[in-house]
Amino acid sequence: MNYDQVFDQAIERLHTEGRYRVFIDILRNKGSYPNARCFAGHNGPKPITVWCSNDYLAMGQHPKVVEAMEKALHDVGAGSGGTRNIGGNTHYHIELEHELADLHDKEGALLFTSGYVSNDTTLSTLGKLLPGCVIFSDELNHASMIAGIRNSGCAKRVFRHNDLEHLEELLAAEDEAVPKLIAFESVYSMDGDVAPIHAICDLADKYNALTYIDEVHAVGMYGARGGGISERDKAAHRIDIIEGTLGKAFGVMGGYIAADRKIIDCVRSYAPGFIFTTSLSPVLVAGVLASVKHLKSSSVEREGQQASAAFLKQAMRDAGLPVMDSTTHIVPLMVGDPVRAKKISDILLAEYGVYVQPINFPTVPRGTERLRFTPGPAHTRQMMTDLVAALREIWERMELRLAA
Repeated sequence: MNYDQVFDQAIERLHTEGRYRVFIDILRNKGSYPNARCFAGHNGPKPITVWCSNDYLAMGQHPKVVEAMEKALHDVGAGSGGTRNIGGNTHYHIELEHELADLHDKEGALLFTSGYVSNDTTLSTLGKLLPGCVIFSDELNHASMIAGIRNSGCAKRVFRHNDLEHLEELLAAEDEAVPKLIAFESVYSMDGDVAPIHAICDLADKYNALTYIDEVHAVGMYGARGGGISERDKAAHRIDIIEGTLGKAFGVMGGYIAADRKIIDCVRSYAPGFIFTTSLSPVLVAGVLASVKHLKSSSVEREGQQASAAFLKQAMRDAGLPVMDSTTHIVPLMVGDPVRAKKISDILLAEYGVYVQPINFPTVPRGTERLRFTPGPAHTRQMMTDLVAALREIWERMELRLAA
């Protein structure tokens, strides 16, 4: 076996398909997000504007968050010291779990090192605990949910995206006595659409299924206190397990679930992805704690972000750019070709100081490659006007199709 040849061919396939990923070399400017410095291909750093960060509300730059992290660092040091069972549990972890449980009006919450880990670990553990469980999964669920379902060893039924008739058809086909779990997202981050939560819960009630919702692109963003779409739509009490991230709207790092005490205790006690992993640094937890508390009482950031997203979508429509329909803060601009998407991204960075990454397969289906913009409360109207002008110029230069 020529191992080098196998690896070379694997990478060459990505280049041939136009979806080889390049990590940009940047540093954000503390206190002046979305401004940053790019070190790639320049003699010294070049000023750029970031348009694709999942730090949707710029909470990673918020003075309260930075101050809380600095205070924790000087109070307890850098690392956690181990797993939650052995040395890695701190008062910060316990307090944050209380805040997250309260955010979703649940009895308990459990922290993980990332949103990916919380999905993978929780779904795989639940599937193994429920004898003969069948998991019903939306076809556009995140890779972490798919991995968790696969690792559970359960039978899986994939329903068409947000298709209630198809979901009910699949539920009705199963034995009434079989444990069932419906796994879906609230905001689907590549298209920016929203799940019909109440209707899915109605089906769960009818067929005696547990519900598991991924709110990673919604927590902090929606609801009076940032509890997500389930809070906004007054549906949180109908969801058995709410999963979220601490690395997007909350601006730091980590993942979590919120549920009743029995479910939390079972996952805490049985999940290898929790038991055997070093816990989040208390410095990170302290930052998240400050962020969650702030966003529970402040809607200024959410309102600013929604205003920016609405402005950018309309500006793109007015310019004839193929912006996709989205009812949320996500602003996807369709390209439909991986090579062109990468070229547009490269031109924006090199000529206009605009940083936005192309989104290619397997994140989205082939033929639907796009640029995904996430304007925040700190993006000014002038920034957005300049961005749209740059995109229009590039579209004309590359002779790309404009919207009708």
